[in-house]
Amino acid sequence: MIACGALAQGVADVAARRGWPLDVHPLPPLLHNQPQRIAGEVERLAGELSASYDHVVVGYADCGTYGALDEVCDRLGLRRLEGLHCYDVYGGAERLERWFEQQPGTYVLTDFLVLSFARTVVAELGLDRHPELRDAYFGHYTQAVWLAQRQTSDLHRRATEAAAAIGLPLRVVDVGDRGLETALEQVLRDG
Repeated sequence: MIACGALAQGVADVAARRGWPLDVHPLPPLLHNQPQRIAGEVERLAGELSASYDHVVVGYADCGTYGALDEVCDRLGLRRLEGLHCYDVYGGAERLERWFEQQPGTYVLTDFLVLSFARTVVAELGLDRHPELRDAYFGHYTQAVWLAQRQTSDLHRRATEAAAAIGLPLRVVDVGDRGLETALEQVLRDG
């Protein structure tokens, strides 16, 4: 499986628990900051892996590629995870759509994002060097929702700190990894 770096550990954990013979080949999670590169990187890695594997599947949702990833998957005969983004995988597409309709200013966190927030958000957006940009980036958001795969005191503290760093109240929704497991079952069965 070619996996988004933000999903790779969760994918590996589910595969190990289920005893699936699945090798996970992650791409850098920071590709999400340049989603126009995701499809090309998936295509490149799929080409490399096709020499060693009979089946290659893609552990990405669309992730802001606006269909470019689907075009690569269609052309190469690859299956990918359903959804617009990994939030759909963890929390359910219908639930996320409802939240965004009810409160459009919702910023979503996953365990990966909570753990890497200082690097993937604060540093990447330059907020560590220019904190005055916070309102320009997050001024229209009204809440942060943490889709908690594992609720530990450390992750809860970090999620609270991440939300505070961007000036938002935190809402915690315990989702576990069932959505990811179901999405993986589907893509592996169909792939």
